Amino acid sequence: DMRILTEAQKIAYGGRTVREQRLAWSAYTQSLAQPRPPGLSVRDMTIPVSGHDVPVRIYRPADVTGALPCILYMHGGGFMKGDLDSSDPIAWGFTRETGAVTISVDYRLTPEHPWPAAFDDCLGVLTYVHANARRFEINPTRIALAGDSAGGHLAASLCLATRDHGGPRIAAQAIIYTVIGTDMDSASYQENAVGYGLTTEACHQYLKLLLPDSAHQSDPIARPALATDFSGLPPAYVVSAELDPVRDDGRVYASKLAAAGVEVTYHEAKAMLHGFMRARFTGATARAEYEA
Repeated sequence: DMRILTEAQKIAYGGRTVREQRLAWSAYTQSLAQPRPPGLSVRDMTIPVSGHDVPVRIYRPADVTGALPCILYMHGGGFMKGDLDSSDPIAWGFTRETGAVTISVDYRLTPEHPWPAAFDDCLGVLTYVHANARRFEINPTRIALAGDSAGGHLAASLCLATRDHGGPRIAAQAIIYTVIGTDMDSASYQENAVGYGLTTEACHQYLKLLLPDSAHQSDPIARPALATDFSGLPPAYVVSAELDPVRDDGRVYASKLAAAGVEVTYHEAKAMLHGFMRARFTGATARAEYEA
């Protein structure tokens, strides 16, 4: 399982310039992708958000009418890589496994667009979809957030922001091998610093590009780890990979939610690497972890 993922990841984190890094990420994600299965209706559109259009891809079970639950999905890629194509297999997987509509958000990336651009795009899409639920044929009371890696960070930020500033009520959150803006001094950042694809050094670099303005360094919406109140957040499913520098961010987030009385399920995927959802097509263990 992980051997195939490890081989694929040798290209994932390559490249010196931003453009080279994005091309490497696209090549990596395509190398592990599978064609979409039948039974899905998929369409691309743009959603107007504060002066510009945000591309989204909408996945729906074909031939199903009526208002379905909705998953708003934020992809990973260190806030600087990833698009609707690179995240396609993960997004269609959510709809196939749950029967919900999945809306994948092509948010703006660093370094061209530091915080809060990505957050603003995701919040804008969430607000628009909620307000236009009938048009999207979704149930506005059953919108869940899902994000992996950088996308998990954005999902956690959205949960805090919508609670504190009266945004749409979130039904649930699924946070997968996430970062939450910790100081990156926990054990996993040392134990898994190199040798498992994503490196601790890269994590520091991604956060630096995301938050170049020191004013955002102390903002709990920008760095959910800094929040002092985790009560009243949506029920959560938090997944970490054991052999991952960011493993402990998931542990920290789940424990903070649990301590605040939030319903939370925490799962740690043993012997798995960051990005293991992409290995579900080639490995039985990763597939079992994905389906769990």
